[in-house]
Formats: sequence, structure tokens, C-alpha cells
Amino acid sequence: MAVETRAESALHRPPPAFDLLRLPLVGPLLRWRWGRLVFQIPLLAIAALIIYDGLTGPQLAPENTATVLAWIHYRGLVVLALLLAGNLFCKGCPFVLPRTLARKLSLGGRRWPKALRNKWLAIGLLFLIFFLYEWLDLWASPWLTAWLAVAYFVAAFALEALFAESAFCKYVCPLGSFNFVSSTISPLQIVARDTQVCRTCVNKECVTGSAETLGCGTELFVPQITSNLDCVFCLDCARACPHDNVALAPRAPLKELAAPDSWRRRWDLGFLALVFAFASLSNAFGMVPPVYELEILLAERLRTNSEAVLLLLIFGGANLVLPALLGLGAARLSQVFAGPAKRESLRAVFARYAPAVIPLAFAVWLAHYGFHFATGALTIVPVFQNFLLDHRVSLLGAKPDWTLGAILPFSWLLPLQTIILLVGLAGSLYVVGERHKRARPHPPGPGLLAIVPWVVLFLALTVAAAYLFALPMEMRGTVQFLY
Repeated sequence: MAVETRAESALHRPPPAFDLLRLPLVGPLLRWRWGRLVFQIPLLAIAALIIYDGLTGPQLAPENTATVLAWIHYRGLVVLALLLAGNLFCKGCPFVLPRTLARKLSLGGRRWPKALRNKWLAIGLLFLIFFLYEWLDLWASPWLTAWLAVAYFVAAFALEALFAESAFCKYVCPLGSFNFVSSTISPLQIVARDTQVCRTCVNKECVTGSAETLGCGTELFVPQITSNLDCVFCLDCARACPHDNVALAPRAPLKELAAPDSWRRRWDLGFLALVFAFASLSNAFGMVPPVYELEILLAERLRTNSEAVLLLLIFGGANLVLPALLGLGAARLSQVFAGPAKRESLRAVFARYAPAVIPLAFAVWLAHYGFHFATGALTIVPVFQNFLLDHRVSLLGAKPDWTLGAILPFSWLLPLQTIILLVGLAGSLYVVGERHKRARPHPPGPGLLAIVPWVVLFLALTVAAAYLFALPMEMRGTVQFLY
């Protein structure tokens, strides 16, 4: 019996039982021609504030809106939005706001180079951002934070003008890559209301666009969408569709990851998932005492005081070398445990099981960023008051109260982090079990022993995260430094 392809399977999906785009008030707003602009304008105003205050305001991080908004509030709110609704921050991304203007200035609308039509560049830039964050202390520099925002605007505009598709979002943007991977556990997804309508559609406006609306910038064909990867939730597909056949439907949070065919079997996608996981640990590691002890040890052994070299070794090893070694090692052991009769290629095994780490990885990010948000959310009040006072604007006559910060007691945080970690671990164990159970080709794949290396890896990552969260952590971007 012929095996149904990934695209054919997507075209046979039943219609969604519920569609957010059909709700009163919410649906018309989301489908409105200027609906995305409603989300983009507030974030554009915040980006402008970050750039202005970062360049002209006080250069002490806890007193500047650039560092407080970017490194405390944005990171905390983005993980909550991804968990509860989906990729709302890419939907409201201000960096691509001039997209229509850039397209009008398009220099021929050339295609993105075929060799770069993957996630390798995005993985490299994601690593670069995390490295620069540590090396240049971006969290402590309003000026550099502001220029980082400027660089995003310039890069997004230039790539939109040069290339036919939204190459910046799909292949370049490190923040987008973080959001794409995280959104694979989100409870919403773009789907077709009736796949038969899509079969007979001639112009495929959801991709190519209409006279009034641009099509999907990342070139996703709605009935074939099986993953939130590359979907920025812009809903241009819904606005362009002449048949009103696009839905924003709820789904089980782990449904996408549990389906082994939801992602293509590619090295770059599996490696992106593992880098996302290991970076969650290294990002926390950079804020606890052992990192300084390791720096001193390496400086003595290598006889160098270059912080760039030392941090490159630490975070290059943690974010690139370890994911490669442990991920490929786990895949190879899965091959061995499967036995020669049922052995698949290393790429197939790696691509099947690596995405299962995402629920655990997201839990680590949520626990970490949630910690900083919970301990520093209210710092925006005195920081904003200080900004207004510096510009001779009174806010209810109040003077900044620099004692404001936490929204939860410190004693609650470690138990909450532990619960989040255990939930994430349970999610990853469920996903790896489901991916194994549904393994192709038929007849059923290797025995249960094949997933043991991945289970061990997930347990080790959980223990490492719990250890890091139990250590004193720097209170970056606030007037408090340690707890």
C-alpha cells in the first residue's frame, strides 16, 4: 500500500471545529486589512522609546527603559505569549513594518540563495546574539541595546527590498528563530477550513497575494501547513484568500511535536531544536557563580585574559559543540539499539527524536525568563517615571520608587521553576514516546530501547537546569544584584 506523503496528509485534514477568525469583534479585527498594524504600532512605539532612551538617556541599565524593557519585560512576556496564544510578537514585529515600502523599492525581487534556504544561518546568528549578550554585556548597556534595535530595522528593511520572500523572518532573524521553535508547542495554528476549496483554487492567493494584500511572506501554502515553524501569524493569508477559507484554530499544545511528519527530516531543523535547548541552560549558566570560576580556570590553563576568547570557548562549547556531540551520540545509540534489521540513516533518527527536546527546553526558558520577569516587572514604573522627569513631564507628581521590582515573593520562585521543569520534562518524554510509536517506515520501527539515549539526555538536561536555578543568580537590569 502506498504511503501518503506529508503534503497529501495535510490536504486530507478535517475542517476545524473552532475558528478564532469567526469570533465576534476578534475575528473582524484579525482579518481587517490593517489588523496587523494594530499589533505593530504599540511595539513600534516601544522600539522607538528603546532607541531614543538607549542613545540619549542615563547609561545605568536599571534606570534606562531600553535595557529594562528589552531584557526584562520583552523576554518575560514573549515566553508567556508563546505559551498561551502563539507567535504574537512576530505578528506585531515592528521591524518588518515598512515591508510594503520595501517591496515597492524591490531591486528585482530575486530569490534567496538556494544554499541558504535552511536554518543554518539562523542558528549561527542565534548563537551570535547569545555570545554578544555575554561578551558585550548587552543587558548592562542601553546604548548597545538601542543600536541592536536599529540594526534589526536596517536588516529587515534591506532584505525585504532585496528578496522576493521575507528572507529576514524565515532565514535570518534570531529572535524569529527563537519564536518559531517555541511556537511549536503553542495552542493555535493556521489551517484551511475546507481543504477541497484549496485544491480547486487557481491563483493560490494565500501565497501569491491579492491586489490589496501581500501573500505569505514566508511562502507557506495554508492547506499544507503542519507546523508553526516559519509562521509569523501575520494573517496575510487570511486577508488575501478570496474564498475566506483560512482559519486560526486551536490544537493540543504537543500535537505538532508528537507527529513525526510535522517537520521535514533535515539536519538543520534537528540541530536548531538542540541549540534552542542547550542555549536555555548556557544563558542561565552565564548568570551564576560557576561561570566565573570556569573563566578563571580557562584563563590560567590557556594563559590568556581575553574575555572574548574565554566566553567564545565556554558558550561555543555549550551552545554548538555539546548539542552536536550529545545529539548525534544519542542518535547513533538509537541506531545501535534498534539493531541492524531495523536500522535507519543517522539523519532520519536524529530528525525524528531531536525535536522532542523542545517542551523541556521551552520550560527552561520559561522558568528562567519568568524568574527575571517576576523579580523585576515593576521596575518599569520608576524607570518610566524617571524618563518622564528627565523630560520635565510629571506623572501624577510621583517621584521614582526604586524599591519596586518583584511581583511574586522570592520564596515562591524556586518551587515554581521546579514545577515548570517537571512539566517540561513530562512533555518531552511524551513527545519522544509518541514519535517513536508513530515511527515510519512500516512495519513498526525499532524497540523501545531506541529512545533510552534521548530519555537519559532529557533527564540530564533537567538535572542541570534544576542545579542552575538553585544557585544565586544575577539580577541583571535591576537595582538588585543577587538573591
